[in-house]
Amino acid sequence: MLKKLEIQGYKSIKNLSIELKNINILIGANGAGKSNLISFFKLLRWSLQNPGQMQLFVAQSGGANSFLFDGSEVTSQIKAELSFEINSGRNDYFMRLFHAASDTLIFAEEKYRFSSSDRDSLADWISLDSGHRESRLIERADRGDKTAIVILSLIQKDCVVYQFHNTSDTARIKRRWNIDDNKYLKEDAANLAPFLLRLREYEPKYYLRIVATIRQIAPFFADFVLEPVGNSVILQWREYNTDLIFGSHQASDGTLRTLSLIALLLQPENQLPDVIILDEPELGLHPYAINILAELMQSISHSTQIILATQSTTLIDCFEPEDIIVVERRERESLFHRLDSQKLQEWLEDYLLSELWQKNVIGGRPSK
Repeated sequence: MLKKLEIQGYKSIKNLSIELKNINILIGANGAGKSNLISFFKLLRWSLQNPGQMQLFVAQSGGANSFLFDGSEVTSQIKAELSFEINSGRNDYFMRLFHAASDTLIFAEEKYRFSSSDRDSLADWISLDSGHRESRLIERADRGDKTAIVILSLIQKDCVVYQFHNTSDTARIKRRWNIDDNKYLKEDAANLAPFLLRLREYEPKYYLRIVATIRQIAPFFADFVLEPVGNSVILQWREYNTDLIFGSHQASDGTLRTLSLIALLLQPENQLPDVIILDEPELGLHPYAINILAELMQSISHSTQIILATQSTTLIDCFEPEDIIVVERRERESLFHRLDSQKLQEWLEDYLLSELWQKNVIGGRPSK
């Protein structure tokens, strides 16, 4: 589990220190900073992609200036520290990124440590020095450093941002995909067809559960048609009472997102990422589908941590107050605070969480 997160100087997040739980639902007005927090994890994962992809990601995202709180004239660096709790103890990773020439970011400081659960105090940091353009944690992992390998895996493979928003004609989910690229569902569900094909062949119990859940939301759905052509396969399915086969180009945006979300959440528990990060997964979904989505997230939250940004009143009513983190924008800064059910006890006797949000009792409404 990602136990604690500290960020300074990133986009609208001037200073954040927050304890995270199994379920973390971010709510707030448009522009409050929810998606900025989600995007931080994208920067983090790209920073630790072997053999080093941070410079590419920064350049493609508009340059370093766009990552810094109020720009480089106000903020010269980004600091971040993550604390992961594992069975044997605690892994910490710290990075300080400095604005450099050509509007890019370089590592001004990078360090990591592992503190065993039987220690009375935290272990000393292992410094990776400064001035490098790509993470040196990758180098340490390649040399066999066990702690570096674990932290790299926790961030790179087990802390995944999923966003299924792109359902345009050129979306990757609508293309044929390599049949062997099927172990993990990609962040945009591009390999959904080979992913489902693998489950059908090797994990049939989970495949059938995915199909049954889709039928709850879309009763016309019969089954997927996953027929490889050469070394590739494309997403298709059949519906009841017809012999026609339908393809992804004929599906609504909401249908494609529903298929992707259900496949993600209902894959075998031992294959789920340790941390699933979602940005507004409710887009295009019927309220009933949103309720199903919430039930699935609750069912896997004992083994997988959820971090989710949403605008859906239907969705937040499916969770407890302590699961909700309210994000508000005060002047130029995003502020984050977790709800407390005891403080809201009297209100909750008469109102739903969504109603308290709409009444601005818990915050998260537009403000100057």
